[in-house]
Amino acid sequence: METLKYKRIMLKVSGEALAGDEKFGISPRVLSFLADEIQGIHVLGVQVAVVVGGGNIFRGVAASAEGMDRSSGDYIGMLATVINGLAMQDVLERKGIPTRVQTAIEMRELAEPFIRRRAVRHLEKGRIVIFVGGTGNPYFSTDTAAALRAMEVGAEVVFKATRVDGVYTADPLLDPSAKKFDELSYSEVLNRQLKVMDSTAISLCMDNLFPIVVFNLRQPGVLRQLVFGEKVGTIVRGSKQC
Repeated sequence: METLKYKRIMLKVSGEALAGDEKFGISPRVLSFLADEIQGIHVLGVQVAVVVGGGNIFRGVAASAEGMDRSSGDYIGMLATVINGLAMQDVLERKGIPTRVQTAIEMRELAEPFIRRRAVRHLEKGRIVIFVGGTGNPYFSTDTAAALRAMEVGAEVVFKATRVDGVYTADPLLDPSAKKFDELSYSEVLNRQLKVMDSTAISLCMDNLFPIVVFNLRQPGVLRQLVFGEKVGTIVRGSKQC
């Protein structure tokens, strides 16, 4: 029998990924597909934490570029992640998967406040934990929230879901000559300014030697491959780990 390489994971899903082929909103088809993927590893006993972005509804950085106060824009973006998290919870529970939503911005009628020990206990009991509201602070992205929450709950890896099958020298959707990396160190990501996660998240992972795997969300069965340690996408880790 195959042996699981990762038994507790952090799955980072961008808001744009939840929109599917549309530029705005939530795609029920994508949500259902994602829930099936999560269910496929949940039945194996993998403990799954999820951080969702909110870019399919609102982007604070884009709004600030148009003159909105950056803090206000970021707080609106945090609320957008709550919408996505509740939508994900609904589809997971309709498939019979126990789920809890924890938010960095307190709103007790909708979700639990983030409490690290409670989150760990949920994971130990086989519940999917969805973290929303980012870190609760402006100027920090949901990528940083994913890295932070992953370490807080004792996950072993961050799986970063994207629209392409790894990290490239350029955007492969725009540049057909872009070359894919199978493996990168944190310093290479920072020095090359590759768009894996934002620099704060990369630095946090680098300081704690925390691995990141970037993969294509739309590939069926990919989460199962990843938890068994198959070479999928691009892995980012320290040079000593490499």
